[in-house]
Amino acid sequence: MAAKKDKKLKITLVKSTIGAIPKHRNTVKSMGFHKLGSSVVLPDNDATKGQIAQIRHLVKVEEVDA
Repeated sequence: MAAKKDKKLKITLVKSTIGAIPKHRNTVKSMGFHKLGSSVVLPDNDATKGQIAQIRHLVKVEEVDA
């Protein structure tokens, strides 16, 4: 039986959170970013897409196969 490949998203923080509202800062922190230019790989699911939609002006998203 072939294993199903899980889709992953590589998300990179490209803009600072200095002027962002606290809700967006908390979202960035909860996604695992530590500093500008850092990247995280998260599963491609509805929860992650909702977080990305909230901070879409701060991040760059790429699809990767894991």
